[in-house]
Amino acid sequence: YVDLQPVGMGAFGLVCSAKDELTGLPVAIKKIMKPFSTPVLSKRTYRELKLLKHLKHENIISLSDIFISPLEDIYFVTELLGTDLHRLLTSRPLDKQFIQYFLYQILRGLKYLHSAGVVHRDL
Repeated sequence: YVDLQPVGMGAFGLVCSAKDELTGLPVAIKKIMKPFSTPVLSKRTYRELKLLKHLKHENIISLSDIFISPLEDIYFVTELLGTDLHRLLTSRPLDKQFIQYFLYQILRGLKYLHSAGVVHRDL
């Protein structure tokens, strides 16, 4: 992966944009710092990995790669989205149809998660 640029902080750690050298596609790389430092963090990391690996839906971000650094940080590589919902909502006034469309897409993803027995608490 090349051309890493910090994007922001996620619930687990730093998120960077990058380019996959093999495919040429843009990706997001989420660094999970010290994922095994406590039993709670170990469980949380394993749960996220398992979910991202097995859940396949157009409204759920997909995991394309995972690797562990020598310092035992874990990196999840996913598709890179153009923006996040917070930036979208605060960048400009949104018309009603636009909001309805995004709510529909979010609810489709949540319905899929719930059908798989997952309750998402980080919305």
